Amino acid sequence: MSPDVPILEVQNITRRFSGLVAVNNVSFAVRTGEIFGLIGPNGAGKTTLFNVITGLTPPSSGQLRYGQTSLNQLRPHQIARLGVARTFQNLRLFGNLSVLENVAIARHLHIHTGLVQSIVGTRAAKTEERQTALKALEILELVGLASKAEQTARNLAYGDQRRLELARALALQPQLLLLDEPAAGMNPNEKGALSQLIHQIRDRFDLTVILIEHHVPLVMGLCDRIAVLDFGQLIALGKPEAVRHDPAVIAAYLGGE
Repeated sequence: MSPDVPILEVQNITRRFSGLVAVNNVSFAVRTGEIFGLIGPNGAGKTTLFNVITGLTPPSSGQLRYGQTSLNQLRPHQIARLGVARTFQNLRLFGNLSVLENVAIARHLHIHTGLVQSIVGTRAAKTEERQTALKALEILELVGLASKAEQTARNLAYGDQRRLELARALALQPQLLLLDEPAAGMNPNEKGALSQLIHQIRDRFDLTVILIEHHVPLVMGLCDRIAVLDFGQLIALGKPEAVRHDPAVIAAYLGGE
């Protein structure tokens, strides 16, 4: 996809829950290859917007386009197959499975052999299984978890569980990666390492990244552009320095920061 063509267009998206308007007529475009931040106070509608983009929650009105494809009527698995992956604010790992198994399961979206072939153990199925494990290990190496591949996921430290969820998202081979508070619960050193990792992932896999994050220094140092939501409305959009000094953003979110 050309850098001049937006990879994602959010056009007048509104999402209502009974009488509550969680996202209110929001529009922006995300450029191919950029790291795009989505910030705002708690309850601003950020995660709801992520849920709309990834098909978990249908929009009440408006249009979503991924490249030339409308996402409005698609289910989450269909959107994932197009090349859109996400992590969640609350971890959704398979706690009883190993670190490697968690990533390998995500890779099965790209497996071509069927269930019968896997049960019988055909040569093609065994080959794909080996390739899946190797690719999963490669991704774990990238996020710094290869040495813990055989550990049970629930026994990982919280920061490592965050990295594992990121690895699972990468296993889907996305072109657009949505990260919902990836630095939540991390200490300052872990946050710094995460920022470097996101840059590395973007460059290595030629990805576009959208992230929700409350740690303002991380967002300001990491993102190419930032959108700010407040009470479901878009109140600012632009480069970090412009957003940092926007009076509406200071009043609604940044305050003395």
